[in-house]
Amino acid sequence: MIESLRRSRVFAAVTRLLAVALLPAASLRLPGRGRYLACQWALAMRYPAEDLTGLSEPARAAFTAARTEAFWRDRQLIGLTSGHRDAARQHRLFAEEVRRTGSVAAARRRVLPPHESAHVRGTALDVRPVEGAAWLERHGRAYRLYRRYDNEWWHFEYHADTVPMRLPNPDALRPVALARAAG
Repeated sequence: MIESLRRSRVFAAVTRLLAVALLPAASLRLPGRGRYLACQWALAMRYPAEDLTGLSEPARAAFTAARTEAFWRDRQLIGLTSGHRDAARQHRLFAEEVRRTGSVAAARRRVLPPHESAHVRGTALDVRPVEGAAWLERHGRAYRLYRRYDNEWWHFEYHADTVPMRLPNPDALRPVALARAAG
């Protein structure tokens, strides 16, 4: 645990140093937005498996703006673990959770079927590390990014026009009659 924390801090420090080193080139490439670009380049190297493809344009813009501010102002890294998922992948995740938990009702507390998932719409973001999620929970409202579920510290959604209700889990809004039928 301590070794993991130490490694995480070292990676964060190296990522910040890399962004500072990239700043002159980023400023030349994108005048007036060099800090933004240097941050995105450094984070892409820190989180090479990250994929923003498929996120809605407003969700992508909000996420990259939020993590740029977190990076430069508060020295906090925020990485994307999962963003957009196609319906087939979301269906596989849901089916696996049904098998693992033994029921649709139990699975829905952690994974929603494709037709209900904000990941399929390209407006959901699963982020890391825990400290990055905590930063996003404190400051995400300014970017219209909201933590939606009490049981998922990592899950945020972009909502342009509304402030969504915080729910205990993904299944919490389902009508009681449907919940009983599925259980």
